[in-house]
Amino acid sequence: MAVAAAAAAGPVFWRRLLGLLPGRPGLAALLGRLSDRLGRNRDRQRRRSPWLLLAPLLSPAVPQVTSPPCCLCPEGVHRFQWIRNLVPEFGVSSSHIRVLSSPAEFFELMKVDCLESTLEKSLQAKFPSNLKVSILLDFTRGSRGRKNSRTMLLPLLRRFPEQVRVSLFHTPHLRGLLRLLIPERFNETIGLQHIKVYLFDNSVILSGANLSDSYFTNRQDRYVFLQDCAEIADFFTELVDAVGDVSLQLQGDDTVQVVDGMVHPYKGDRAEYCKAANKRVMDVINSARTRQQMLHAQTFHSNSLLTQEDAAAAGDRRPAPDTWIYPLIQMKPFEIQIDEIVTETLLTEAERGAKVYLTTGYFNLTQAYMDLVLGTRAEYQILLASPKVNGFFGAKGVAGAIPAAYVHIERQFYSEVCSLGQQERVQLQEYWRRGWTFHAKGLWLYLAGSSLPCLTLIGSPNFGYRSVHRDLEAQIAIVTENQALQQQLHQEQEQLYLRSGVVSSATFEQPSRQVKLWVKMVTPLIKNFF
Repeated sequence: MAVAAAAAAGPVFWRRLLGLLPGRPGLAALLGRLSDRLGRNRDRQRRRSPWLLLAPLLSPAVPQVTSPPCCLCPEGVHRFQWIRNLVPEFGVSSSHIRVLSSPAEFFELMKVDCLESTLEKSLQAKFPSNLKVSILLDFTRGSRGRKNSRTMLLPLLRRFPEQVRVSLFHTPHLRGLLRLLIPERFNETIGLQHIKVYLFDNSVILSGANLSDSYFTNRQDRYVFLQDCAEIADFFTELVDAVGDVSLQLQGDDTVQVVDGMVHPYKGDRAEYCKAANKRVMDVINSARTRQQMLHAQTFHSNSLLTQEDAAAAGDRRPAPDTWIYPLIQMKPFEIQIDEIVTETLLTEAERGAKVYLTTGYFNLTQAYMDLVLGTRAEYQILLASPKVNGFFGAKGVAGAIPAAYVHIERQFYSEVCSLGQQERVQLQEYWRRGWTFHAKGLWLYLAGSSLPCLTLIGSPNFGYRSVHRDLEAQIAIVTENQALQQQLHQEQEQLYLRSGVVSSATFEQPSRQVKLWVKMVTPLIKNFF
């Protein structure tokens, strides 16, 4: 356990070294502390340590596939099959996947295909007894102000108490005196439920978008619709239920209660709560992974033809999949860091000539991700929000200085790119659109020599400290061999990047990019909270 803890805490280039120390927890912990100190010292330097150049050699190896590639099924041919050692693998036909491009398209899908028809049925004279509505929100964000998500949902909860469940996740790190002192809005910086998944029967929408007005009108995000993908819908339903079980339950009188037998998230023992939450979520991941392995074996490795009844029980014999979905979960408070492992490995293994298009609405990469971008071989085009399309632009009070803090972080990173002579390989681009804000996040991976992406990550993580260490996050890796779906993903990427301008040294000479001294001084202290 000490080896794993030290490895997770230290910079990327120590991790393989720590892996060579089985049974030496004391030495591993010492190296972990030493790497932390080296990391802090390195942050103070203008130029990055020459150790960075060894990042491709010293970062974690690709998780090994535990069984030989399957020659009977498509899963044996794509290079990302190692991900199924960590999470369930869902093979689907690309015809079930649709990439959305705009807030209006997102709104129409949510309104027409899903919400409107479902709510209409639920309001009929005879309410269907098998219809269940489960809503998972963050406690701090959902309780902010006198009129909030809680008060909006109370009438629905009171009218249908047997069919509707509203769960409010409360981070275990916001407790005691800290909970009493930090005001609303700022208290969510300690950690929150950030997963954006929308489930309707057998269909799923994964996105980084919330359901407030701007996300349906002029706030650009990413969205993917997985239609009639029952196994994936089941997985995310179970995941939402699991997080709901470790959350506070909203009652009809606007109070909250814990689920019977569950430790209270901020009144109970923190370690005990996190251990219980880890078990609840990992049970979902592991059981789904086992189910998918069994389904895979039944579908592709059966010695005899299945009867129609057996085929239906095994999930039916559909056309061979050309696309694979991997759910990547990150819940560092519960010591679940699957998304972090997969993302770091993808960045590490991106070969020379490969292109990675990475986008985030809030450019504040973790040190590990920055090390990999600057120390590996692939070409990077990083899309971020220009100050005027940052969601905090024009905000009142201290929050109004957040766009300037992001400019400062961006300038520091750009300076490191230049100091290493990496301007041709690592390029920053800023999204701008009049009257809009930018909230898109994820990446597209183009293999060397390919003009279309074979993999994308899409969901809630922003690749920053909060996404990795504080919040509950979920995204999916989509790996596809289907050219039509690859073209959809390519067009999505192009549409976003076409509204951007390339960052250069002249960008930071503009009067609007001058950052006040106090913002520069405060940013290192608060950058891990936004």
